[in-house]
Amino acid sequence: MYDVVLLTLGSERDASGGGCGSGGACCGGASEAAGERPEERCETPRVPVLACADALTARGARVETVTARSDAEIDAVLARLDGPPRADGLTWPDPDSKTRLVVATASDGQLRAVLRRLVRRYAPPPSRRPADLPENRTVPDLPPVGVLPLDPARSGTARDLAAQLGLPRDPAAVAAAVLDGTPRRLDLLRNDGGSVTLDGALLGAADDAGRPLHWRARVEVDGKLLSTGEEPIMACAIGNAGGYASLGDVALLADPDPSDGRVQVAVAVPVVTRSALGRKRVRLEVRRARGRAAAVVPRDGKVPFLDDGVEGELSRKRSWWTEPGAWAVWTA
Repeated sequence: MYDVVLLTLGSERDASGGGCGSGGACCGGASEAAGERPEERCETPRVPVLACADALTARGARVETVTARSDAEIDAVLARLDGPPRADGLTWPDPDSKTRLVVATASDGQLRAVLRRLVRRYAPPPSRRPADLPENRTVPDLPPVGVLPLDPARSGTARDLAAQLGLPRDPAAVAAAVLDGTPRRLDLLRNDGGSVTLDGALLGAADDAGRPLHWRARVEVDGKLLSTGEEPIMACAIGNAGGYASLGDVALLADPDPSDGRVQVAVAVPVVTRSALGRKRVRLEVRRARGRAAAVVPRDGKVPFLDDGVEGELSRKRSWWTEPGAWAVWTA
């Protein structure tokens, strides 16, 4: 028999720091325009959460629903996944745990918020790196999580991570995957800003008319330069999965794979050419590279970005690196 914790992120979570998404809708679906306060919706679990809990209970699992409104409350849930004490004193996940975690998500940023706390809990300090940690990783195998999407599947190119991975969305199917499925291990992007990325990041912005704003930055992947920082850039995608594979009708990332152990980076640069008659033309050149790590150094102040759907600004060098197979989801 399994103990299952159904975790929802509450409305008091800070969207910018914790990755709850825009508008403070950490529970998902609350609409102030409809006269519904987010905190009221958070006090009562949403229908998919209740349906998933019922499906799990019907299968004999002991189920607890938790709404976390702070990092400390998330950490209290994650502590249930700890393994037995180690001789080196490190906190380590239990590979044979009978406790399983399901994260109810209204956005990829919410799932990222939980993974960020998992990394902070289990990543050992460099000075205490244990011998049983894989050479190409800074974190152990993180415990698999079940993903319960709270909103309908997104269509088109702006698909959420659950849709990209082909994960079940029906609460009963999610329950079955958590109890009977297998863990699918996926790459995790860590960065030197202290956070993590599951899907990807898109750097750049547009004006009020929707026209891309040009900016400059040095962009490199494993030492290979995609931009020296002297030419204008329209957009830069840092991809683990395919959420930012395209920008409008411009293909940025080519066949991103969240389990290939590499980060894919693309830079879209406007290039001026002249025809045989001397007419000036501007075409968009997309430069791509894959590797273990990527770095972006802005040259023109702050560069807006989206990271797993969470907004931010980049004003100094930021590096991302791949942690192959570091996290996992339950799949049918």
